[in-house]
Amino acid sequence: MQINDTTALPPYVASTDRYDTMKYRRCGKSGILLPMISLGLWHNFGHDDNFTKAREILRTAFDKGITHFDLANNYGPPYGAAEETFGRIFEKDFRPYRDELIISSKAGWDMWPGPYGNLGSRKYLVASLDQSLQRMGIDYVDIFYSHRRDPDTPLEETIGTLHDLVRQGKALYAGISQYSAEDTAKAAEILQDLGTKLFIHQPRYSMFDRWVEDGLLDVLGNKGVGSIAFSPLEQGVLTSKYLKGFPEDSRAVKDARYLTKDQITGDLLDKVRALNNMAENRGQSLAQMAIAWLLKDERITTVLVGVSRVSQLVDNIGSLDNLEFSETELKDIESILNK
Repeated sequence: MQINDTTALPPYVASTDRYDTMKYRRCGKSGILLPMISLGLWHNFGHDDNFTKAREILRTAFDKGITHFDLANNYGPPYGAAEETFGRIFEKDFRPYRDELIISSKAGWDMWPGPYGNLGSRKYLVASLDQSLQRMGIDYVDIFYSHRRDPDTPLEETIGTLHDLVRQGKALYAGISQYSAEDTAKAAEILQDLGTKLFIHQPRYSMFDRWVEDGLLDVLGNKGVGSIAFSPLEQGVLTSKYLKGFPEDSRAVKDARYLTKDQITGDLLDKVRALNNMAENRGQSLAQMAIAWLLKDERITTVLVGVSRVSQLVDNIGSLDNLEFSETELKDIESILNK
C-alpha cells in the first residue's frame, strides 16, 4: 500500500532566501550547525497519510531553513512507511539538495519478528541501517542513532557498531537516544577510545518531562555532545488544542498509542491554561513558548517538532522570534508546573 497521492504539485525549486531567517546552533563541539527547529517524521508520514500534504510540509520546512529531517526505521504506520514516504519525496523534490540536508535514522525498537529485529545487537543495527538506506534511496545518513539502551547487549557492542557504521561511510555521525546520564558518559568514552566522537543525544524533553535535568544535560555539556529534544509539546498537550475539548483530528482522539483522553486531566489542563495565559502575555502561542523554554539552555542544540499541517510548522518556527525569558517569567513557569 502506498501513501495517498492525489494532487499534483509543480516541480520544486527551493526558496533562494531559505537561510536568511532560520537560527542555527553548533552541535556540541562538532563542525555542524543544526537549525534550532528540526522536523521529525514520527507521525503523519505513514501509508494512510496524505502524500501531497507530506510534500508540502517538507518543502515548507526547507524553504524556511530547516535542513534536518529526522526519521527512524519503524516510523509509520506500518513500520518503515515514513522512510518510504520520505524516499519518494526526496526523489521528487530534494535530491538536488542532498548536500544541504542532515538526514537521520535510528534503530532500537521492534522492527521485524524474531530475536534479531529489536534492541541493540550488531546484527540488528547493521541490517536496519541497510534497510533504511534502501527505503529512503540514499547512500548514507548523516546521523545514525541507537534508539534506546539495550540492557542485555554489552554497551561496547552497540556503540562499537555505531563506530563501524561511521567508518564504513553509511553514517557520518553517531548518536544515541534516551540513554541515561551514566550510559551516555560511557558511550562517549567508548566512541572516543575508538576514534569516533559521540555527536548527539536525542532525549524526550518538555516542560512536563524534565528527566534530562537530573545529570544528562551536564554530561552533554562536559563531553561536548549536542542534543535534540523530542516531544517538546507533549504530543500536543502543550498547545491550546485541548483547552476547549478534544478535536476530532487531535492525537488523543486519532492515535491513542502515545496519548489518551484519560491522561489529559483537569489538573493538567489548569496548568496548560495558566501557561497559555503567560504565552499570550509574551505575544506567543503556547507551543512557541514551550519550544523557546527548551532553547533557553544552549546545551539544547535543536528542538524536534512533528506537525500535521504547514500552519503548525510555521507557528513552531515562530518560537525563534522570542527566546528570552525574564527571571520573573521563569519563576512563574516553575510555580505553575509545580502546582
